[in-house]
Amino acid sequence: MWSKNDELDFFNDAIKLSSIENLMVNVKGKYYAFQPKNEEAKVNTPQARNGLVGARTEKWCKDLFTQIARQNDLYAVNGVVCDEIGLTRQSAADLALCTSPDVQQSPDNIKVIFEIKMGIVNNYYFNDNADFVFFGDYKTHKGNPSLLRSDSMLKAIGKSINLRVDSTKAKRIPIIVLGNSPITTNYIKKVDCLKQSGVIQKFISLYPNPTEHDFIRDTPEKGFETYDSPEEIEKYISRILNDKMNYFSSMMSNKDLGRIISIANRETTDELKGQRFIEMLNL
Repeated sequence: MWSKNDELDFFNDAIKLSSIENLMVNVKGKYYAFQPKNEEAKVNTPQARNGLVGARTEKWCKDLFTQIARQNDLYAVNGVVCDEIGLTRQSAADLALCTSPDVQQSPDNIKVIFEIKMGIVNNYYFNDNADFVFFGDYKTHKGNPSLLRSDSMLKAIGKSINLRVDSTKAKRIPIIVLGNSPITTNYIKKVDCLKQSGVIQKFISLYPNPTEHDFIRDTPEKGFETYDSPEEIEKYISRILNDKMNYFSSMMSNKDLGRIISIANRETTDELKGQRFIEMLNL
């Protein structure tokens, strides 16, 4: 799972490819990952760091989910494109579990779509020995990493809605948002509502211990959860793969809805009733 070591590894590798000015903020002559809360100087996190972090976290997630994919006879693939469901090259899936290792996929081959909203969570400083050193958790700096950022949450929600409404062929594909931070209290009801409505199946934090202080580990309806081990993730992913889920959303009169329910109820099993109900909603 995500840890401080992953973040330190990122900085130690990135400094070989970039400059300290592109990786950290300069606060009164000292370099930090984020501006400490007790510093009043107004500085911005380097935009050049975002691309490096994005590439790193997408690969990290692929490595984590590769073993889970293998256990389900699938492949973990970064940058999946499927024009039929709105996954273009400009808006590809950050990660998906598919029946083949190809980037270009057909809808039937995509079994789970992941939107990755991960980043550097803790604060670090660059000392006089040119070493990166832990400075404090996310509660000690002025940054809003990962799922603590409203724009990250809104982008993930917006992309998921686009996939849901773009094509009926995406309605059977679960969508999961991966992060490495808690969420804010403002999003507790929203993530549970998104889960209950079927737009997004879950928001997951892959960082079990982001702080020693209190933080939101999960929400009442489990729209957001913090996982402690790959085994917990594998159990959840296997379950949603076996559930053969369907997304449905509609607005109709009680009379029309009752008619559909009555017709679907004529089927002999619960599974056939559910299938018939979904088919009639999509007519």
